[in-house]
Amino acid sequence: MKRSFLLALALILAFGGISAILLYLTPGPHKPTDYLVIGAIATFLCMLMLFFILIKTLPGPGESKRTKE
Repeated sequence: MKRSFLLALALILAFGGISAILLYLTPGPHKPTDYLVIGAIATFLCMLMLFFILIKTLPGPGESKRTKE
């Protein structure tokens, strides 16, 4: 539960940061299509981040989730 919450919070913050950077970089005045493109790029990058984080942190076949010490 804690891991899922932290991952969701990190992706929300990343989405906001990416959107802010793209809004700053695109020349104004912004049209509705600019906001659409910025949102689409930010969503795409956050989904890529989620995919790579999950691929790196999930156990592979034959590996157990918990290590016994």
